Amino acid sequence: MAERILMNEYKSLAQEKWVNIELNEDDIFNWNIGLIVLNPDSLYYGGYFKAKMTFPKNYPYSPPEFRFLRPLYHPNIYEDGKLCISILHAPGDDEMSGELAAERWSPAQRVESVLISILSLLDDAEVSSPANVDAGVMLRKEPEKYKEIVRENVEASKKDIPDGFVMPTHESTMKRPVEKTDDLDFWADSDDDDVFGGSDSDEEMNFDSEDEEESS
Repeated sequence: MAERILMNEYKSLAQEKWVNIELNEDDIFNWNIGLIVLNPDSLYYGGYFKAKMTFPKNYPYSPPEFRFLRPLYHPNIYEDGKLCISILHAPGDDEMSGELAAERWSPAQRVESVLISILSLLDDAEVSSPANVDAGVMLRKEPEKYKEIVRENVEASKKDIPDGFVMPTHESTMKRPVEKTDDLDFWADSDDDDVFGGSDSDEEMNFDSEDEEESS
């Protein structure tokens, strides 16, 4: 069952612009991922964040593992690239951390919800219990210095863009409005007689009237 679920998720995410996924040696349980930040308001906009995602054989009953291959300087990312994020923690309440079951992994979760949560975490760091204490302190006390390091991380991430891969942008992913024909212009430019498939000219109407009088 895990293989079928993961294949369906893989095919679905392959259509998305904000993530680039390849199977590692055609193994459905090992994914190479490129997370692309398309939100122009994000400090991480334009970044291509390479990561690895591995899935347990009993997926989706147990959560996958996620690790950035190029570690980011972030309060909730360890130096080895792993994350401290509730959605990747085993199911159930955790009295030690205070996390509720609703915040942690559940079989109802999917890869997409994990990746979206990770993208949200980048700009909405949880500094109360940081994985990287120094990054948490800097974010609170020296936000401008922190932002500068993030910008450096974003530029460094672009080195991981695969050859031949065209990076999407916010503008390129915006749906263009469908052009609609103005009904008023349509009728104004049309020949009324042709539109209704016949002709009701005065001459024809009079001719018909005369025929009726003669027949009577």
